[in-house]
Formats: sequence, structure tokens, C-alpha cells
Amino acid sequence: MRQVRWWESLPGSLRGTVWILIAGALYTIMITLIKLAGQTIHITEILLVRQALMMLLVSPVIISNFPASLQTSRLDLQITRVICAISAMLLGFTAVVHLPLADVTTIGFGKAFFVSIAAIFILAETVGLKRWLAILVGFVGVIIVAQPSGYGAINMYGLMAIVGSLFAGLTTVIIRKLTRTDKPITILSYQAIGVGLFMTPPAIWYWKTPNAFETSLLLAIGAVSVATQLANIHAYRAGEASAIAPLEYMRLLYATILGLVIFGEWPDMNVFFGAAIIIGAAVYTIRREADAKTGHLSLNKEKAGKL
Repeated sequence: MRQVRWWESLPGSLRGTVWILIAGALYTIMITLIKLAGQTIHITEILLVRQALMMLLVSPVIISNFPASLQTSRLDLQITRVICAISAMLLGFTAVVHLPLADVTTIGFGKAFFVSIAAIFILAETVGLKRWLAILVGFVGVIIVAQPSGYGAINMYGLMAIVGSLFAGLTTVIIRKLTRTDKPITILSYQAIGVGLFMTPPAIWYWKTPNAFETSLLLAIGAVSVATQLANIHAYRAGEASAIAPLEYMRLLYATILGLVIFGEWPDMNVFFGAAIIIGAAVYTIRREADAKTGHLSLNKEKAGKL
């Protein structure tokens, strides 16, 4: 109890920082396990087992809130969100299996730019010239990383990672849209059930009965996936998003270390060069979004004061 009180007494920004660093480490462990399992098990089987384990953990919450947990006013968005999430996982995790960890992690940072663009069309947000320039610069960094051969042709798995980031960005923005009309438990329920239903047929088709080592990997992937999500939730609940989000880029350091130690991977210089461009542009974009929200809130307060 004393330790809990001590932890809660710390500033929210500090607690958020600790949680986001833990989340980044857990995420890197998760993709490392997926890369290991993917050497002998099809990615659809990995995703199905992962989803089944996560479903077991969230099913008590879904059942206890039934039927409210499935009541939605935007079934079209719920289905679209599930399809985008599945696409992001299939493409992203396939890239994880075939690309060095540092490469796929760096390309994944491009999600921040896709979120900004998708928010324009889905959430009717406005993006100024400076943010557009930051987005374009960020995409230049993504292309640099996704073109390790240097011969002008984007690596196939690098392209998968980019498109996976696109779908991940769409998923994030659609969730933002859904939170305006649906409860969090409803969003969680459709994710848990929808992904499982979509992944079952291909997983059965490619099914390979795992041995003891492969089973341990699959169980670990499920457990670490849940732990990663919980750590992320705690991080953004404790601290300001604009202060915490840039720390997610620590994942590149974790990925470089684990890639070197476990797979003998050392990133090419273009990965570090591209990462510097992506991270710089992404941090600028995050700061601009935070400033825009702060300005909007201040304007609303000023109007309220006049009333």
C-alpha cells in the first residue's frame, strides 16, 4: 500500500513517462516474439491465437455489459475499423517477420503522419502549411528507410510496413470518431469479436499444430500484447499526450538492441538517417497538434467568459 501511495504521489508526467517507456519495451518484445514465431508459423495463426488470448481476458467485461456492449449507432464505422485493424496487423506483422526490427519499427512511426491526413477527411480537422510540410518531410524519411537496396525500388516488405502504418492510422482516427457516439466497451467488443471472426478461416487454412516451443511463443505473444495495451492506457491516463507521445520513439533503441542481440541485425545508415527525419517531423507534428488544441480550448474559455 505504501508503495502504491508513493507512486500515486508522483507527478502525472513522470508516471506517464515511466509507463510509456515500459509500453515501448513491451511492444518491442512482442514484435520480437512474433518475428521468432513467424519463422515456422503462418502469421494468420499467430494473430488468431493472440486474439483468442486477448478475448479470454476481455470476455468477462463484454458479457457483464451485454447487450449494451454490442449496441452501436455506427455499425458501418465499427466494421470499417475492424477491417482496418486486421489489415494493419496482417501487413505490419508480416513485415516484422521479414524485415530487421529497427527497419519495421522506424517505418511504423509513419503512422503519425497518416493519422494527421486521415483526421482531415474523417474528423474534419484542419492542417496548416507547416504541418503539411512536416508530414511531407516525414514521408521522405519513411521512403528512405523502406528502400534499403538504394536502387530506387521500395522493398516489398517495406511497402507492406508502410501500408500497414496507413491502416493503423485509419484505425486510430476511426476510433476517435467512434468515441463521439459509442461507449469504449462497445469499441472494445467489436474489435475483440470482429478480428477473431475474420481471422478464423485463414488461420484454419494455414494451421500448423505448434510444438512446445512454438506454443510458449504464442502464449507469450498474447500475454505481452495485453500488457502493452494496459501500459499504454496507464501512460496516457497519467500524463499529457503531447509530452508522452515523443517518448514512443524510444522503441527504435529497443528494437536496435533486440535485433542485434537475438537476430544479429545491425541497421544500415539509411535507417538511422530516415529515423532522424521521421522522428523530427513527427515530434513537430505532435507539438503543433497540441498547440492547436490548447489554442482552441483557450478561445472557447474566452468566449465562455464573455457570455
